[in-house]
Amino acid sequence: MSDANPSIDNLKLIYEIPLALLSFVFYKAMKFLLGGIYAIYLAVNKKTTRQWRVLSAEMLENPIALPVIMTKGPRWNTHAIVASAGPFPIQESLSVKARSAQKSSQSWTAAIYGYPGYETIANLGSLSSTCTEAWESLKLQPGNYTIVLRYYDWTDTVEFPAIKADDRAIIDTQTIAGDVNDFLLGLKQNKNWFYRGLHGYIFTILRLRRWLPESFVRREFLPVGDRDNQFGYGYLYRGEQLQTEFDPDVLGSYDIYLTLYNRSSFPTAWYQLNEAKHVTQPSETDSFYLLRFRQKARSPRTLCVEYDPRPHSRPEPSNAPPPRILRAHF
Repeated sequence: MSDANPSIDNLKLIYEIPLALLSFVFYKAMKFLLGGIYAIYLAVNKKTTRQWRVLSAEMLENPIALPVIMTKGPRWNTHAIVASAGPFPIQESLSVKARSAQKSSQSWTAAIYGYPGYETIANLGSLSSTCTEAWESLKLQPGNYTIVLRYYDWTDTVEFPAIKADDRAIIDTQTIAGDVNDFLLGLKQNKNWFYRGLHGYIFTILRLRRWLPESFVRREFLPVGDRDNQFGYGYLYRGEQLQTEFDPDVLGSYDIYLTLYNRSSFPTAWYQLNEAKHVTQPSETDSFYLLRFRQKARSPRTLCVEYDPRPHSRPEPSNAPPPRILRAHF
């Protein structure tokens, strides 16, 4: 690979790293502050904790919604309808009316998070559901919990399931139209200094990934990643392309979804990958990408996702660089 002015590009890290540190601190401070404000909002508006809050244009009409989302789960899942509920207290068990999910989505997951820390506790979903029982239940330790539901490959009309806490009904079934995700198309118009400041450090830590603990990079890039999925991610300079290469068995075993984000972490393009080799269009701006690998059925085989570790520099406008490569195989 021919690097365009690698020494100049590396010198830019002299000021990029301090800016990334400021962005990191800003993100953590805003996450703490907005998390506190959101907790107060939920405490005052208890009715909202006992119904499904669907990620939608209607939700974003609340001025606090977008800043909270951009600090809680900023890597938008553009391939699923997403809804959350809670927090609510549980002493022993949580039950989900799985039949509603099964008839609304070919592939779904309900992630249970502790509150207020949002640590992942457990998952229910199409990969674990027996499809023979109307309800699926989990035993939990006493505490407060939230639940986040993700529907992939959904039907024209979507039904969110009823929820029970300790065999007591707390959330009723809720139905919405299947076009709820249309609002995603306009999200990138929200980019501004605030969101660029929140997520500017992500591009830099992906650049420095070879020298950072992978657990740190993953935690920052995927603070609430779905445990039923596997992931591949990286960065692209403006003008660069991503080339994905998958073994045939991988395509047969996984649904694979690609999302590209600008440096403010708003999605700019997304689609499902169905071919063994694919090359994206040249990136219109500095960006990062996320591939979600979602199993079609449980398998004991381990998926290996490999990103191209070679250092690369910002390409010259007149010089089309070779694509960055990401491979997946068993």
